[in-house]
Amino acid sequence: MKGLKRLIGGALALALSASVAQAATEVRIMWYSDGNEGEVLQDLVKRFEAQNPDIKVVVDNVAFGIIKDQLPVQLEAGRGPDIVRVVELKSQAKHWLDLRPHLKDAATFEKNFSNTLDWMREDGSNALPGFMTQLTITGPLVNTTLFEQAGVPVPGDKATWDEWAAAAKKVADSQKIPIALAFDRSGHRFMGPAISMGAKVIGPDGKPAVVDEGFKAMAQRIADWHKNGIMPREIWGGVAGTTYKGANEEFVNGQVAVYFSGSWQVAQFSQKIKDNFDWSAGAEPCGPAACTGMPGGAGLVAVKYTKNPKEVARVVEYLASEPVVREFSERTLFLPAHQGVAAKGVDFKSSDPNVKKSLDTFLRATQTADPLALKMQSYRWSGTIYAAVISRLGQVVAGEAQIPDAYARIEDDIKQKVAEASR
Repeated sequence: MKGLKRLIGGALALALSASVAQAATEVRIMWYSDGNEGEVLQDLVKRFEAQNPDIKVVVDNVAFGIIKDQLPVQLEAGRGPDIVRVVELKSQAKHWLDLRPHLKDAATFEKNFSNTLDWMREDGSNALPGFMTQLTITGPLVNTTLFEQAGVPVPGDKATWDEWAAAAKKVADSQKIPIALAFDRSGHRFMGPAISMGAKVIGPDGKPAVVDEGFKAMAQRIADWHKNGIMPREIWGGVAGTTYKGANEEFVNGQVAVYFSGSWQVAQFSQKIKDNFDWSAGAEPCGPAACTGMPGGAGLVAVKYTKNPKEVARVVEYLASEPVVREFSERTLFLPAHQGVAAKGVDFKSSDPNVKKSLDTFLRATQTADPLALKMQSYRWSGTIYAAVISRLGQVVAGEAQIPDAYARIEDDIKQKVAEASR
């Protein structure tokens, strides 16, 4: 009789378990990966499902091209995943769900991500659509072995752009390497140094007002550094238009003293450089107005066409919680956007001392980014500005234009784009 009761009880438990499984609400996340973050996310999701058996989370790992090309079509048709990891946040903000009414603690969520929420909101909105899965920040990467061999101190906090350029040239001359200072060919990379020099970028009317004295101060330095051989012409002058070009290969091969790029390079440099030389991120170079890099990153946002907003909010709130963000950051070597995590520091999981030192430096830089640099991530015309700046300054470096002509063309390019959008 007892055996029969146990058998019946077991059957009922199985039936109940099956019933719960069948009743679980499915939440789909469209996700792309640059490194190991997809694997880390899957571990975190499994933990969530164990704690929340009424929700089944399905992670659809896709190529970035799907996010870039196919997702916008789905969204315009009123479809899409429940949650998506995406870079184009502001331009697609009308498709994101405001999680505020569904979050258990909206105030804490908002406080922890307040610096970056405008990047994914429509202008004037106070919506809570999601959070940045990671931040990036531009800044210098230094071949510290070359500096040591040259007997040149690496410039420290508050060192100016002129001091950085002079130090890089001393190292290159001493060690007979071809590149003192490399700079990504990118309007985004240029803008942080320009803001440091005092560029205002945005006029009182909210429209672009790019070419001012601060902007010119940095642009002239770029032109001069190319002219006197501190920067190599092949990068900025070797391609045309808005084409991006970096100096990854040259840095990895020990041919660059200082490479102004950003935090996203750290993981791959660790893999490629190995123990060939020591390297590290450096403090943000300064101008008279600021010492700032340009932030960026990817966000995880809820899509407003979901049929299960409450369950979606539970998933997002879990992934945005302090312990989960901390673990995700430590294991992926990403800089956290969660201000509480950033303030307490992150124990990045790497055996390479260059990695931890660099990420700690970049993490500090995210906390001291100039307000204008932060604002540029949500500014409607930022992409237009970056394109005009790099295209026209690239022509200066290539010898196709004089710098006063470049200034006029930058302003004309931007005005034309603004006018076209207003028609």
